[in-house]
Amino acid sequence: MNVHVSDSIEHPNPRANGSGSLLVFEGPDGAGKSELARRLVKSLRGRGVDCELIAFPGNEPRSLGRHIYRIHHDPTSVGIDKLHAASLQTLHIAAHIDEIEGRILPALRKGRIVILDRFWWSTWVYGLAAGIKPRALRHMVQLEGTFWGRIRPAAVFLIHRGSADCCPNTEERLRLAREYHTLAEREHGKYPIHVLDNDGTLSAAVKKIIKWVDKHAPINRPHDSGAMDSQALLAFSRPPPPRKSCTVVSRLSPAKPTEVFDTYWRFATERQAVFFRRIHGDAPPWTEDPVLSEFKFTNAYRASDRVSQYLIQNVIYAGDPAAEEVFFRTILFKIFNRIDTWELLIEKLGAVTWEDFSFKRYDRVLSNAIDRGSRIYSAAYIMPSGRSVFGYARKHKTHLKIIERMMEDEVARRIEDASSMQDVFELLLSYPTIGPFLAYQYATDINYSEMTSFDEMHFVVPGPGALDGIRKCFSDLGGLNEVEIIKFVADQQEDHFARLGLSFQSLWGRRLQLIDCQNLFCEVGKYARVAHPEVAGLSGRTRIKQKYRRTPKPIEFFYPPKWNIDVGSMVGASP
Repeated sequence: MNVHVSDSIEHPNPRANGSGSLLVFEGPDGAGKSELARRLVKSLRGRGVDCELIAFPGNEPRSLGRHIYRIHHDPTSVGIDKLHAASLQTLHIAAHIDEIEGRILPALRKGRIVILDRFWWSTWVYGLAAGIKPRALRHMVQLEGTFWGRIRPAAVFLIHRGSADCCPNTEERLRLAREYHTLAEREHGKYPIHVLDNDGTLSAAVKKIIKWVDKHAPINRPHDSGAMDSQALLAFSRPPPPRKSCTVVSRLSPAKPTEVFDTYWRFATERQAVFFRRIHGDAPPWTEDPVLSEFKFTNAYRASDRVSQYLIQNVIYAGDPAAEEVFFRTILFKIFNRIDTWELLIEKLGAVTWEDFSFKRYDRVLSNAIDRGSRIYSAAYIMPSGRSVFGYARKHKTHLKIIERMMEDEVARRIEDASSMQDVFELLLSYPTIGPFLAYQYATDINYSEMTSFDEMHFVVPGPGALDGIRKCFSDLGGLNEVEIIKFVADQQEDHFARLGLSFQSLWGRRLQLIDCQNLFCEVGKYARVAHPEVAGLSGRTRIKQKYRRTPKPIEFFYPPKWNIDVGSMVGASP
């Protein structure tokens, strides 16, 4: 069930933890959501549907939520004179967790329909309205999300009332409505969201909701395992953007996979198996696949690649932990994306810090390296020169100036206050020479740090290689775009591994994320040049240039601590 604001909770299936369904009602106080929820429950029960109405923070007489409701609306009755807004929202999160564990999850496991009056959306919207910093709210929502696990709503009904009845203060009413609709836009595509005008009669509004539930909600229907036959991909539902009406989920025609789509899953499984064979110290050869043996491919998980491992260990989590220093080190390393360049800067300048940054000193070191014939940029990304920006003939000068401008613009602080990975992406994209794919890659790298805690399952930008791979995997996208294809693949990964009888070894319990699935499309696109030469992509390339060459220096693997991956027993290797 999660979203951009916390970006750390997975929600691949609305019924992942049971056969029930979760229907959520949200909106400002006075919009009529509670009454609509009650009427829906009455209607469903009248038709014999097993459903339960639950309200956040809690509506049972002896519940924690009932006490917190009292503290919220009448703090003096319990001896509290003043309560900080962040403390109040934290109490609400505690009550939500109590309801999730005590009532919601048990009801879903029994196959019931849970009608939930308020969601974590209220914590976010009312918290912003109270002046709580987005970073603090993200942590609160993230905590709640760990208890939701993989549950997401079958639908969220955002109730809108145009009159001032729902809030006596017009300015406050408009602020709440704006924040709710902004949040709905960010959640677009993760689960069905329906913005419903409640300016007419309650009966009319209820009829619209019941009509949608009858047509779309997974009530008393067998669970669809997501299995796909070899000729047609399951149709994928995509809700349109929120608007002032009860939206209807549109059905799209099935995408049509090619034989390369099955190769995608086999490639991921074997590449990850090679990774683990080397981790465990097995003697080569590590695979019988002739293409994998001869050519160079990245790992199934981006964070396991050598450069990413170096970045995480020696750049992000080494040195001053202050946000501006972490950002400076990260963006400086990623602009060049070359370990040798970073180590050259360390050798010549000592500690690499924004506090001691000097354009002239950094330029001197890099210019001297170029004059000696050294490469300072990785070949992984094509870095535009940006000559028109500052007029420099050598692009490293332009990039140093761009980094300097970012630091002066307090980008690190703005990233900490961002509410989603997409916000970080758009901020980075606003700077010269940083295109969409680079901005996405940099946002992902920053998210390895403690500056942000966004879920990688909520935002993806396919690069040219991934676009090529997707076209090789599908002869027809069936009305989907490439982003939706990547999200579909990430969502259904376990089903496809099972469908093909593959035993994929995850990264110690961490599923393939969107960034990993995006990378795998790129890699299988290269792999198919040799394995499926008859399947054309977008690039027109027919050869794989980079041959595999073993790097003798082993890696002591280390992942972002917030992932909770235990690498203590791992043996150094060099995948």
